[in-house]
Amino acid sequence: MIFDWANVVGLIGSVMFIAAFAYANAAAQFDKLLFNAANLIGAALLLTSLSVHFNLAAFVLEAAWALIAALGLVQALRQRRKALAP
Repeated sequence: MIFDWANVVGLIGSVMFIAAFAYANAAAQFDKLLFNAANLIGAALLLTSLSVHFNLAAFVLEAAWALIAALGLVQALRQRRKALAP
């Protein structure tokens, strides 16, 4: 394995996913905004890594993960805005 910037970025993305999953399983109060933002950032970092070291299966997985996280982030923002509205 080549230890270059793309692998470092991919590893950071992996850490983001693991941290988000751990948070989802340990949090007393679940924050959908935080969870989806961490997942979206993790997916973006892994997709960046995959742009250098391409793997089709991983690319499809990360693209789907990013799309789901982006939709979840939009939903969480809408819910938060609705909850704060007078």
